[in-house]
Amino acid sequence: MILVILAFTGGCTGKKNGPDENDLLHAKSERGINSKKVIFIVADSLMVQAIDEGIKLNLLPSFRYLIENGQYYTDVVSSFPTMSVTIDSTVVTGTYPDEHRVPGLAWYSTDERRVVNYGTGPMEALRTGGDQVLTDLFVNLNGRHLNSRVSTIYEDLAGRGLTSGSVNGLIYRGTTEHTLRLPTAIHLPLKLQKEFKVKGPELLTFGSFANPLEETKNMPDGITNKLGFNNDYAVETVKHLIANRRLPDFLYVYLPDMDQRLHKKGPSDLDGVRKLDGQLQSMLQSFGSMDEAMKKAMIIIVGDSGMSQIHPANHQPIIDLPELLKGYDVLQAGMPVTDQTEIALAVNETSAYVYALKAKPSLKELNDRLRAESRISLIAWKENGWICVAHSGTSGEFRFRKKGVRVDPYGQTWSWQGNPDVLDIKTAGNNRLEFGRYPDALQRLFSAMNSHPGSYVLITAEPGYELVAHSSPTHKGGGGHGSLHRTESLVPLIISGTDAKPKLHRLVDLKKYVLGLL
Repeated sequence: MILVILAFTGGCTGKKNGPDENDLLHAKSERGINSKKVIFIVADSLMVQAIDEGIKLNLLPSFRYLIENGQYYTDVVSSFPTMSVTIDSTVVTGTYPDEHRVPGLAWYSTDERRVVNYGTGPMEALRTGGDQVLTDLFVNLNGRHLNSRVSTIYEDLAGRGLTSGSVNGLIYRGTTEHTLRLPTAIHLPLKLQKEFKVKGPELLTFGSFANPLEETKNMPDGITNKLGFNNDYAVETVKHLIANRRLPDFLYVYLPDMDQRLHKKGPSDLDGVRKLDGQLQSMLQSFGSMDEAMKKAMIIIVGDSGMSQIHPANHQPIIDLPELLKGYDVLQAGMPVTDQTEIALAVNETSAYVYALKAKPSLKELNDRLRAESRISLIAWKENGWICVAHSGTSGEFRFRKKGVRVDPYGQTWSWQGNPDVLDIKTAGNNRLEFGRYPDALQRLFSAMNSHPGSYVLITAEPGYELVAHSSPTHKGGGGHGSLHRTESLVPLIISGTDAKPKLHRLVDLKKYVLGLL
């Protein structure tokens, strides 16, 4: 998202127009300033390995304090595909993509006959069209694509008479009307309207596009600060709310900085988590001390996805899908679908949807072509009511569907046929099953395969490799995510300020847990 916005801002300067600080007054807790609030912090690409190594090296005093004075879980399962916009939708709605209907950062809409792209990278944004990408991001994501039949935590809290806020969250649909305002340098050349009416929680910040503090504080929301989509902006907002005793009952805070660094440096880099530790300390010290923070708020910190180390360039880490599908008419970014277009691609880093737009090629033909590439790990498709899966390194196929005698660790029941080794599933007594390399594999695959209409194959890359199409960004020698693999799917969860424990260790279950806290 940041890259897309920066690609079109050029030399935008001048005074910004944003919401009044009175918006903050409406967000104050309805339960009184002395009631215990929930601050829910999502740190993009925060990983267990980084926390554990940083604590071992005495680099993370804030994380150490929060863990020693709270709860620490290292096995929390993310959504799938492991891309921020899909994961955030899961966290905020408490549902997987088969219900919330946001299938990935990129996906193909059969209704509009185009690839929806919320901002995978600047080159694809330029090819797709900046006006379309920003319209999808600012208008369609929360207003149309996020399923109106599922409720967000902001809507649920409003219905219970509680207040909430979102600081730079991508998914923010609520019941209070707000205005997002675009800088002149964006809306004029792209012929976009200057203002967008959106529904959000009582408090909504969205970088410099919705900044309630612009008349109060000199916020880091200029062009050199990614228009406010940075950790410092979010931390300063939270510090102001704490210092002025204006915290809502629930505050969602999105911290994006570490993701971009790890994409470039790889998941072993510790500089990002060290900086995050200092930012957390600054935020919580606004209560007076870390001890006071634990008394006055329930602090929840969670990662959204892990990352795999992508091989360096000399190890051929890039799987070029258009090259692999040579001979078919593959839709290119920004081009319209014609009667000759046979295939559309929606790449989400280490996973991708491959769409068959015509009767030919069949899904079987696509499977045969894709399975010839050993760097592709899982291939999934739908057939006669079953989800079918193949693995490049495992013999046979595996098919499954909901309801049956086999019970997974989350209480979900399944029927299956074929070889469960495809998904590294083991069975125990009483038809209990255990997941290996792919946590919560059945539910997460089922949800992705039922997240939107269309005839498609869903593929993931082997760890260390990355899928690309046309102008997709690459991360050779850095980090990547998107797949079902545990390296990209398990995230840390730290809870301080309450003894209440989450029943299940999945992001999809945290909404219910938070509502219980309040």
